Amino acid sequence: MAFKLAIIGLGKIAQDQHLPVVAKNRDFELAAVVSSRGGHGDVPSFKTAGELFRSGIKLDAVALCMPPEPRFAIARDALDAGLHVLMEKPPTPTVGELDAITAHAEARKRILFTTWHSQYNKAVDEAQRLLKDKRVTRLHVSWKEDVRHWHPGQDWIWEPGGFGVFDPGINAFSIVTKILPQPVFVKSAMLETPRNKATPIAAQITFKPSWDGAAELTADLDWRQTGEQSWNIDVETADGLQLALRRGGTELYIGGKLTVQAPPEEYEDIYVHFAELLREGRSHVDGAPLQLVSDCFMLGRRTDTEPFL
Repeated sequence: MAFKLAIIGLGKIAQDQHLPVVAKNRDFELAAVVSSRGGHGDVPSFKTAGELFRSGIKLDAVALCMPPEPRFAIARDALDAGLHVLMEKPPTPTVGELDAITAHAEARKRILFTTWHSQYNKAVDEAQRLLKDKRVTRLHVSWKEDVRHWHPGQDWIWEPGGFGVFDPGINAFSIVTKILPQPVFVKSAMLETPRNKATPIAAQITFKPSWDGAAELTADLDWRQTGEQSWNIDVETADGLQLALRRGGTELYIGGKLTVQAPPEEYEDIYVHFAELLREGRSHVDGAPLQLVSDCFMLGRRTDTEPFL
């Protein structure tokens, strides 16, 4: 029998990914939606999450797709209502809130799933396998895209807790934390921030390794790139392996040769995994990408740049 799911927040990511993916997954039935801007077909619709939870409608789980700032309170209320929770990335605006909601889910004996869609690519899985037990000597992330194309009219991304360029950058961090055999830490960050905004439009980050030996570990994030977008990660190891992920983790090159290329089915795999978690009764919480972003803000130096209009 299909799990009854409510999607809370019908913004761009819900419209582009969650709704169509849920519609074709037999493990789930879309039982309700929550949106202040309208519904979805003949599916029961509510203006607020509170209205949904008080409605008495039968549900098994909710997917939280609104901006991160209100997610902790909504996730807490969902768990208190006996529901399992899937959280779109980034799960919360702070590490403290993620730790607290993880503990709350455990106390309520409910399942919590923090999704990082860029991790769900065959090329990323193969990169993780190849790097196992390797000593990384070089890592470079180049994650550059056009904010006007990907986030038109989304003012919340420029507010505190909206992440700015780290909204896409955290996707790269989620790949890095998955594929590297040992963790990296933030050493320094330069945060280029428009004079009229609260969050950065670009960032240059230097990491330090948790392992012995020298390593050059850097990231360059930019929201001002027009034309072809760059979602690239390059890794070199002490034994000469040269690995490159391209197109957001959908292509893997080894020594310059394309070895894995697969169509992106990130959200399809996310919901396959969510169904597995629900059947097995276990949570999947990964806070490492959020921790790196938090550390960038903690250790970063802000520099003003041109206003974003």
